[in-house]
Amino acid sequence: MKKILLAALMAGVATTAFASDLPTRKAPPAPAPVYVAPAFSWTGFYIGVNGGGAFANGGRDFGNPNGGEVGGTVGYNYQLGQIVLGVEGDWDWAGINKNGVNAVGPYKNNVDDIVTARARVGYAIDRTLLFVTGGYAGADEQIKFPGLASNSTWRNGGVVGGGVEYAFTNNISAKVEYLYAPFGNEQTLLGEKSDLNLSLVRAGVNYKF
Repeated sequence: MKKILLAALMAGVATTAFASDLPTRKAPPAPAPVYVAPAFSWTGFYIGVNGGGAFANGGRDFGNPNGGEVGGTVGYNYQLGQIVLGVEGDWDWAGINKNGVNAVGPYKNNVDDIVTARARVGYAIDRTLLFVTGGYAGADEQIKFPGLASNSTWRNGGVVGGGVEYAFTNNISAKVEYLYAPFGNEQTLLGEKSDLNLSLVRAGVNYKF
């Protein structure tokens, strides 16, 4: 009897050892998931700051004022594929001036404020946006003949331009743009004419919500 039990025990040990040598049928572990960042989108509201240089043609009577500008921006973009449609408005304080002498006498020609309200159409290459823009522009022009008369006029006109914007993060982008705003002739109290045409070259930083 003991011999039979011993033989059965040895057979069980041998079977277990043989089974351990067989190749495993367990499935290989699943590969770790690969993180794919969501595609960047220009869609959203944004606010920003901008600043740069402004150059004006004041016509024959008032020369060419020039100076700087700085202000704020607000806008909204909506992206459809690679096309980006948007609206943008800004207000800039400007120090655009020209002191000179014309047929009337010494004068000071200053542009103190510039406002634009524009549509934008852009083409997105991932985080780079190439755009054209156009709409309304307004400017506060003050012409003074010291000791004789002063003339302050809010000038209304159009504006066109274009630029490029790059998104460094999902929220922060920077842009450079050129805008041209022709305002046409405006006659002063003393009969002189200001043919104001503004060229604005500026950079800006925007924060998208």
